[in-house]
Amino acid sequence: MKRVVITGMGALTPIGNNLETYWANLKAGKSGGGPITRFDTTKFKSHFACELKDFNVEDYIPRNEARRMDPFTQYALIATEEAIKNAKIDFDVLNRNRIGVIWGSGNGGIQTFTEEMIAYAKNDETPRFSPFFIPKIIADIASGLISIKYGLRGVNFTTISACASSTTAIIDAFNYIKWGKADMIITGGSEAPITAAALGGFTASRALSTNNENPETACRPFDVSRDGFVMGEGAGTLILESYEHAIARGATIIAEVAGGGMAADAYHLTGTHPEGEGAFLGMNEALNDAGIEPKDIDYINMHATSTSVGDTSELVAIERVFGTNPDLNISATKSMTGHLLGAAGAIEAIASVMAIVEGIIPPTINTKNVDPEFDGKFELTLGSAQKREVKYALSNTFGFGGHMASAVFKRFSV
Repeated sequence: MKRVVITGMGALTPIGNNLETYWANLKAGKSGGGPITRFDTTKFKSHFACELKDFNVEDYIPRNEARRMDPFTQYALIATEEAIKNAKIDFDVLNRNRIGVIWGSGNGGIQTFTEEMIAYAKNDETPRFSPFFIPKIIADIASGLISIKYGLRGVNFTTISACASSTTAIIDAFNYIKWGKADMIITGGSEAPITAAALGGFTASRALSTNNENPETACRPFDVSRDGFVMGEGAGTLILESYEHAIARGATIIAEVAGGGMAADAYHLTGTHPEGEGAFLGMNEALNDAGIEPKDIDYINMHATSTSVGDTSELVAIERVFGTNPDLNISATKSMTGHLLGAAGAIEAIASVMAIVEGIIPPTINTKNVDPEFDGKFELTLGSAQKREVKYALSNTFGFGGHMASAVFKRFSV
């Protein structure tokens, strides 16, 4: 089996439009929450989200090209371009047949679908759809366009496992390289869900916070007053390659992917198992795959969306795997970015890797009154970042339908 290393990363998030800004604002505990500016939310119960800030797609992609893409694809290409530059890749000297793309998205082109169907409903004449309608909405189009842009002919597909989608993509990419089926894979995920359809749908599922008076502090994992998640948008990209391939091209190695585990709750349409059964299985599988013990993990980037049931079941699962350990750092970076759904795993993987690289645990913000059942069991990293050595980090993501995915990242050493 081959070792798999990370040689580049790119991020487009509600708290930073590039990797450097994203990480700086994570460390600073900056919130990305605010009123939705894209459409009128007056008739909705929830009026806020974590939108991208100071973002103009034409700063990255020519207008004529951008209009042929749903925002989730635009975001994917932007984060990927940064990651490729970060990794200093020259595709002209590499074997493009051995380089692939495995991407994650839970909703695909939901903005395009919403806009086209509204236009269709208002049109009393012959239905007219854009010739780009289907290519813009299908979830696999982001991975396809990344491969087309860079001429990459290796494995290419998209994973869909709701909010676990991009972690699933990362684990799949890790496995393909580990098994020798690819030299390099561009992986991660993107999501552009801040639409009337998604806002209405998640509100109807009673999943979203309705704390409209305090959008910046509405996402408050572990707090007794938590009342639901806050939608976010954006993308994260990681360049994975075999250790031998990275060394041969003189790449700078950032960190190593040590293992991954996937499982299912097999319990409920949208709710998590009260004993965290799938999370327990997924984390154990990730540790086994990495060949390490629970005591080796220094930091867990939790899925922790600030929902009543979800936060509880995840911590129950963590306690089952790791025992009660006040020295184990845990944090919920969704308190800053909001929930990027299918892209959450990608940007949280990046946060986990940066925690290893810099020896800094990003905080959980907004949590003022910790739910008594969580208090004292772990170091929840409340309020501000903490310095500590991180050799191994675990990143959790869970999705509607009971999908569970956990990835382990490791400090690189020869």
